[in-house]
Amino acid sequence: MSESSDTSELTSQRTRQQGISLSKVLVNCETSLSDAARNPIELTILMPCLNESETLEVCILKAMKFLEANQVHGEVVVSDNGSTDGSQDIARRCGARVVDVPVRGYGAALIFGSAEARGKYIIMGDSDDSYDFSNLLPFVKKLREAHDLVIGNRLTGDIKTGAMPWKNRWIGTPALSAIGRMFFQCSVGDFNCGLRGFSQEAFRRMKLRTTGMEFASEMIVKATLLKMRIAEVPTSLSPDGRSRPPHLRPWQDGWRHLRFMLLCSPRWLFLYPGLLLVLVGMFAGATLLPGPRTIGRITLDIHTLFYAAIAVLVGLQALLFAIFSKTFAITEGLLPPDNKMQVFYEWFNLELWLIVGFGLVTAGLGGAIYSVTFWGRHGFGALSPSQVMRIAIPSGLSLAVGCQIGLSGFFLSLLRMSRERMSRKKQPA
Repeated sequence: MSESSDTSELTSQRTRQQGISLSKVLVNCETSLSDAARNPIELTILMPCLNESETLEVCILKAMKFLEANQVHGEVVVSDNGSTDGSQDIARRCGARVVDVPVRGYGAALIFGSAEARGKYIIMGDSDDSYDFSNLLPFVKKLREAHDLVIGNRLTGDIKTGAMPWKNRWIGTPALSAIGRMFFQCSVGDFNCGLRGFSQEAFRRMKLRTTGMEFASEMIVKATLLKMRIAEVPTSLSPDGRSRPPHLRPWQDGWRHLRFMLLCSPRWLFLYPGLLLVLVGMFAGATLLPGPRTIGRITLDIHTLFYAAIAVLVGLQALLFAIFSKTFAITEGLLPPDNKMQVFYEWFNLELWLIVGFGLVTAGLGGAIYSVTFWGRHGFGALSPSQVMRIAIPSGLSLAVGCQIGLSGFFLSLLRMSRERMSRKKQPA
């Protein structure tokens, strides 16, 4: 459905040019909720569409048949991404409501379409006839049981022959789903299934932002972090009915999913690797600082001490990135607010960062001065590298770490300024 090659930057540029933003869509969502209260519709079946004239009609007819057969008061909405093959006319002729989406992308189509939906619940599914819109009752039952998000699971359902490429079936989907479960401690077995249902209230709370295929991962990640009730139902997947190749690009879109999950999990991307590097580097440095160490026939000396210092420096940078990325994601609405981060900000304010940084820089300068003094006592001549580098390496590391911490304190304060300003605006006068 999505044009995977469209980057977030191009999408943002298009959005600005047309005077439309996803934040305005969320405002429209509030209006839709009010409209729904006046005109109660239980279910909106939402289909993103980009040139789906070959399969759109059969999808809409199946959805209409489901609503009629199960006496569900609902509507069918086609969220069109700029089709040029007459898909919009087909949708209207079949009785569906068409939402014109000015921003290209799978996620954009679903965000705009969900904001315009009038139903209490929304079930989304691709309009390529790969999902069976005549068998949505398991989703509706779970939604009626007050689940916030209901996801289809193709891996526990029925994948028809030719419906999913082998690399998606056996590599991409299981791997991405396993990573998602590990990163976010959720029980979802199929992160990439395109057939899923959610409530209007859940959509409003999630504040979804991504416009590409990674939208599917964002929905699960945010629902998990917001502690929503999530359920899965087995789902069948059939070969799509189109004669042209699908919009999906497995490797590019798979990377976009993985990239999003990494960016939303600073612990795995930055924190844990950073902690490991710092601990290993400090242990090695403390072991080698007094003198060389021999393990079997191998002697470790100042060269290893130098790389231990590099490990500490790189590890610290990763830890700082964990703080920066978490702060940025919360500020931009990609992640919900985190009470632990708020406590961290209160304890580690700018002044503390500067005090610690100044202390480390002072210690480093002290070590550098001692090195020069040591050199002077030897007539400023040649020195044993094994001796002098045991002073120079920790001194240089202390200088570098102190500067990093001081500058990082300022940068973190800049990242938080916009959020603090927004918080003040929300406070009553």
